[in-house]
Amino acid sequence: MKWQSSRRSINIDDRRGRSGGGAAVGGIGALIMALLVAFLGGDPSVVLETGGANPYDSAPQSQVESDRSADFVAAVLGETEDTWHSIFRSEFGAAYQEPGLVLYSGATQSACGTGRAAMGPFYCPADQRVYLDTSFFRDLQVRHGAPGDFAQAYVIAHEVGHHVQNLLGVSGQVQRAQQRLSRTQANDLSVRLELQADCFAGVWAHRAQVSRDILEEGDIEEALNAASQIGDDRLQMAAQGYVTPDSFTHGSSQQRAQWFYRGIETGDINQCNTFDVARL
Repeated sequence: MKWQSSRRSINIDDRRGRSGGGAAVGGIGALIMALLVAFLGGDPSVVLETGGANPYDSAPQSQVESDRSADFVAAVLGETEDTWHSIFRSEFGAAYQEPGLVLYSGATQSACGTGRAAMGPFYCPADQRVYLDTSFFRDLQVRHGAPGDFAQAYVIAHEVGHHVQNLLGVSGQVQRAQQRLSRTQANDLSVRLELQADCFAGVWAHRAQVSRDILEEGDIEEALNAASQIGDDRLQMAAQGYVTPDSFTHGSSQQRAQWFYRGIETGDINQCNTFDVARL
């Protein structure tokens, strides 16, 4: 990805190295964060059972790696801001409200409770911020077999996609609907929400390429590989040796790659209505 010349976002809150970020999760704070993680398609047991330890046991980043990661994240976030400003003006006749992005190490406080590295990147709708421990980038490469800077950009763009869903009211509609449904039906809505965020990430990549020529050879393959490597089926098979589709919350490897590709192929946000498709 040709990110070195990209505009850097000013909406970065770098909390890495600050003390006090790793306060223990307990009581209502843990419950709120667990519910948020479940709603966004994650595993709430990470919050309720790990006690803050990162099961991936990532080695700490060097200062050079840390500085490069922060610069890269600011560049990618700036690219998403420029693209979504344009889309909101042209498609909705409205102003895009930029999200914040918090970089942290280990644990940090959010309006949704305490975020921990073990949870992976997440978006908190209560404060409209993306939370990212950049050690996840190493996990993405080493644990999930998805190397490359555009694989990392896809992850950031996916979380920004959740912010777009929040602005458009999609997230709230899904949350209200889930309260009336069975667990299996609620999971299906969660999958559709996640796949739409994948598609939005693809739309961003398409529009940014057309406007600013950000892609290099192999970038699309990196993102498709990342989407595939973190599909529910692949993660479940690695963790437990079998797959239970009714418990999917993010979508299968094929679905995640398919919906990202739809977004990057068309660049059309209207092609991302995962809720209007009978079978994903």
